[in-house]
Amino acid sequence: MLRVLSYLWALPVTLLGVLVAVITRSSGGTLQWGGGVLEAAGGWPAWMLGRGFPFSGAVAAITLGHVVVGVSPDALAATRAHVRQFERWGVLLLVAYPLAGLLAWVRGGHPYRDNRFEREAQMAEETGRGLKRPNAVRIQSTWR
Repeated sequence: MLRVLSYLWALPVTLLGVLVAVITRSSGGTLQWGGGVLEAAGGWPAWMLGRGFPFSGAVAAITLGHVVVGVSPDALAATRAHVRQFERWGVLLLVAYPLAGLLAWVRGGHPYRDNRFEREAQMAEETGRGLKRPNAVRIQSTWR
């Protein structure tokens, strides 16, 4: 029951992620499903990630609920800890994450590297507490 609630709590952001995944696939990227997470790599979103964001510069991947979007399949594994953060914070993470970056910057740190959510995800990855990346199933389509 808690697992279902965690999916529902993150659902609004996951739906945004599904939209980005559709754009990824329709612009030449790939989709994979594994461990309850949709992974999208390449395509137009990869180009956007490579251009970067004002607070972080270029990034390899971004998590939107239960969807991870990256520049390549290899870039996706490191961001899976953020899926757990979306399960805890839900749509509130869309506000809390930039606020944590702003707070880090006000304190003299880097808004991305010193962001509380990034440090937590990095620690989870290093200690193995992040969401494990199982063997993913590649999603093929004939509509391309």
